[in-house]
Amino acid sequence: MNAETTTQNPFPTSSDAASGSNGGGLNGDANRVRRMAQSLHEAVDSLEQKFGTGSERIMGLQEEYGNIARDQVRANPLAALGAAFAAGFIIAKILR
Repeated sequence: MNAETTTQNPFPTSSDAASGSNGGGLNGDANRVRRMAQSLHEAVDSLEQKFGTGSERIMGLQEEYGNIARDQVRANPLAALGAAFAAGFIIAKILR
């Protein structure tokens, strides 16, 4: 072991922390944890804002295309029925 490893304990105990041998002691560690938690909270908040606007956009598109599909079915009910039958037939053949 070299001189550096003998003076610095990689696993400090509570008595080491109380004597202040690990730099900032427990108070320094608590401050570091608070700063890390704050940065994580900020990251989560920014992700929440991004996903919130994205989900609103997707809901708007879903509503828009749903209305378009509803209008097409009302305008051409037999074509819609034929397309639904064909899609079901193809999916049934694929899954067999």
